[in-house]
Amino acid sequence: MRFKSPLERGTLIRRYKRFLADVTLDDGSTATVHVPNPGAMLGLTAPGLPVWLSRSPDPKRKLPLTLEAVELPDAGPVGVNTLNPNRIAETAIPRGDIPELAGYPILRREVRYDVDSRIDILLQSDPDALQRPSCWVEIKNCHFSRAARLAEFPDCNTVRGVKHLKALERVVEAGGRAVMLFIVQRMDCDIFTTADDIDRAYGPALREAASRGVEVLCYSCHLTPEAIRLDRALPWRP
Repeated sequence: MRFKSPLERGTLIRRYKRFLADVTLDDGSTATVHVPNPGAMLGLTAPGLPVWLSRSPDPKRKLPLTLEAVELPDAGPVGVNTLNPNRIAETAIPRGDIPELAGYPILRREVRYDVDSRIDILLQSDPDALQRPSCWVEIKNCHFSRAARLAEFPDCNTVRGVKHLKALERVVEAGGRAVMLFIVQRMDCDIFTTADDIDRAYGPALREAASRGVEVLCYSCHLTPEAIRLDRALPWRP
């Protein structure tokens, strides 16, 4: 996934009201920026941390700058925009960068399914070719890490995340294929696990979903001011 223009640099002053942050730009000016992340962003909100920002070309936008990444001394840039993992996956899947999801010529986004949900990506076979089960892919952004080389999810309670896992279980029960895909927007992790001490429900729900046939995939990313791309698969430690 390429940015429309190279990201700009700044320094974090504070994050507040979940979706706002004040930053000092490299030219010395200050700006309020949009933070597209409803989570806690644990470890990524300390004043003084370097940040990477995208700028919208829309002159009508109230906040033209968006917080894309926070730079940590020992980890490098960590992507915090929770909208980007879907975009990254949508780019990577047709290119075959996720081998487990290769071979589906049709990719659809935000398709209604289950009771009142929308799946992030639905992969389907060509109607004129040999049929294979459609693949329902739920995507989660992961940027949390407390131990060296270990990525964790979530960084706050996520009732919605558990709901999505139950919906994926029902896809498998109905004969479909269901995948829980974690996109780790950082470059310093080798293993993925769940933060069971932060959310006591999500980890058990993920393990239960896996036991019922939901596939769990995790990929790290490589981040530059120009683009974010998938890097490599990470093993899941249940």
